[in-house]
Amino acid sequence: PPRILTLEEPVLHMEHCIAFAVHGNPAPTLHWLHNGQVLRETEIIHMEFYQQGEVSEGCLLFNKPTHYNNGNYTIVATNQLGSANQTIKGHFLEKPFPAMSGLFSFPMQYTPKFLCVDSKAFSFQVSIAVGLAAFACVLLVVLFIMINKYGRRSKFGMKG
Repeated sequence: PPRILTLEEPVLHMEHCIAFAVHGNPAPTLHWLHNGQVLRETEIIHMEFYQQGEVSEGCLLFNKPTHYNNGNYTIVATNQLGSANQTIKGHFLEKPFPAMSGLFSFPMQYTPKFLCVDSKAFSFQVSIAVGLAAFACVLLVVLFIMINKYGRRSKFGMKG
C-alpha cells in the first residue's frame, strides 16, 4: 500500500511549493484536499511530480498565493492495496482586513490604529491644516489683485 514519506510546509522557490514524497507499488494515484474539500488544480495551483521506481516525488505549486489559499492541505495517495493521507498547514498571507459587515462598522474587539488618535494631536493637526488653507487663500487673493492692477497696463503705451 502507499506510504507518505515526506510532506513539507510551503517554501518559496520560483513558486510556493509543498514538497512531498510517496512510496507505493503499484504506483499510487495522488490528489489533494484543501480544508477537507477536493482541490481543483488550475494554472495558479497545480501538482508536478515524477516517478522514480516506487517513489513519487514532487510539489504542489502555488503561483502567487493569497490569504484565500491559507488552510490545511491533505495529500491522498491511493492504489489497489490501500490508501494513505497526511495533512499540513499552509499559511501564505495574512488577511488584509477583518470581515466588515458595513462600510465603517468594526467589531468591538478590533479598533484600527488610524481611529485611535489623541485628541490634542488631532486638534493640532486640524489647526495646521486650517492655517495652511487660510494662507493659500490669502496668497491667491493677493496674486489676483496684483494681476488685475499691473496686468492691465499695455506695453509700449499702445491703447488697444
